[in-house]
Amino acid sequence: MNLTHELLLALKARGATEIFGIPGDFALPLFGAMEKSGVLPLHTLSHEPGLGFAADAAARARGGLGVAAVTYGAGALNMINPMAAAYAERVPLVLLSGAPAVHEADSGLLLHHQVKTLDSQWRLLEEVTVDRARLDDARTAPALIARVLDQALRRAGPVYLEIPRDMPMQACEPVGSSPAEVVDTERLAACADELLSRLRQARRPFMLVGVEIRRYGIEEKVAELARRLNIPLATTLMGRGLLNQTGCAALGTYLGLAGDHELCEQVESSDGLLLLGAIVSDSNFAVSSKRIDFRHAIRVWQGQVEMGHHVYQAIPIAELVDAMLLRLPASPACSAPVQQAAPPNLPAAQELPAPDEAVSPAAIASALNQMMLAHGPMPVACDVGDCLFTALDLLPTDLLAPGYYATMGYGVPAGLGLQVATGRRPLVLVGDGAFQMTGWELGNARSLGCDPIVVLFNNSSWEMLRTFQPESHFHDRGEWDFASMAAGMGGKGYKVATVEELVRALALAHAERGRFQLLDVRLPPGAISPTLRRFVAAVKRLSMPDAGGPLR
Repeated sequence: MNLTHELLLALKARGATEIFGIPGDFALPLFGAMEKSGVLPLHTLSHEPGLGFAADAAARARGGLGVAAVTYGAGALNMINPMAAAYAERVPLVLLSGAPAVHEADSGLLLHHQVKTLDSQWRLLEEVTVDRARLDDARTAPALIARVLDQALRRAGPVYLEIPRDMPMQACEPVGSSPAEVVDTERLAACADELLSRLRQARRPFMLVGVEIRRYGIEEKVAELARRLNIPLATTLMGRGLLNQTGCAALGTYLGLAGDHELCEQVESSDGLLLLGAIVSDSNFAVSSKRIDFRHAIRVWQGQVEMGHHVYQAIPIAELVDAMLLRLPASPACSAPVQQAAPPNLPAAQELPAPDEAVSPAAIASALNQMMLAHGPMPVACDVGDCLFTALDLLPTDLLAPGYYATMGYGVPAGLGLQVATGRRPLVLVGDGAFQMTGWELGNARSLGCDPIVVLFNNSSWEMLRTFQPESHFHDRGEWDFASMAAGMGGKGYKVATVEELVRALALAHAERGRFQLLDVRLPPGAISPTLRRFVAAVKRLSMPDAGGPLR
């Protein structure tokens, strides 16, 4: 078999179910070989940032590898931001890039798409990948492919494979697996024993979980661990949507001053706070009502465990959870799944405003909750901005969003990637500023077999930025009639200004299948969600103590 065929088989064996790609001349042989092999379906999009976000979402939604394929230079450099997002948020995203052949590199000519040197692309991607390899020798390619792909899964991060354009059809041996990483069993046992001892000694233990438990596929085990320990747990902002399918009664999402007061107090007063797979970032902890002393917390993250001044290196989170479960025998009382309850800070039964009232983010959340109560939950792909804070007021459901890296433009292509990878129809929440970046990928929805429901928060503004600096005028985006553009891209558009129009449009959108549905929701100036209002007030209070004022 040829190099491309063996590469695709290796990707498939590690959970990839499709490739998202945009071809170019240096990648044409690779794309031709991928299409001919038929091992994985190849889906083309319109611009590399959307391509990267779609592949990222596919990996987040189903587990395993997400795969994006591009050409050298102009294509791969457009992927820097999606790769950076995947690196920051621990997503196993594989970037395949065509490249000049060896004889072209030796020509003495500057090649088109070349930046400074032919290796400039390689060096740039070193900053945002956990491993990388150049497949310029078919004899060494199998071992390199195995190492790089296995590193993506073991380290939950993006990787890069560069494929010169004379290599895709070269004869190649099958790709096996790289040597398994050996875990020191004595160190693992000592770590598990000390961790459980600290939790038993704590008067107010609490578990706060983050994205790593999804990346390593251990949500069910973590739910069982919480049952056996019999301690409360919640998710971080980035971990919103975790444990949704486990039947575990999570208390909600910790948002500090911007969230539920009782939950905030439980987290911040815990003397045995277990941060399991959580990123200690400003998005997760910047608005804590009182500073959490992480030296006295238990941090399990990126292959190490920190407990006070004790640090255990090379402790994979999955193996640690297994070790703790072995030490905690199940009892009949906790062996059955716990019925998940709606977290207390979610307005599951909140009534809609009067039908003729202008739409607000709170009304959007209530209408979406009523739709999902009537028809069942939908997975949510969300952009950043107030749409993300509104998503925090939805009933428990799967949520994909760049909550830490916070790049705009994620929502629409992520919704497409989610549906391609899982077959589940997504609900996409996106602001008008982000839609202007990547919303046009909806034009590919029909060819991808996707029909998402897209709720577009259209306030003709970068409104979240305005909340932090209201005196500036550069937030204005002008009035765009997105609803009328939907038909030209193969979808159905609805212009929504009142609560009555919102409810009617959601009912029609949910009932119609086969093409995307775009709700162009016209929000009045200054209309923001209650959660965003509390978040902004908390940030201003903590960064400018004299600003004062109560949080409402």
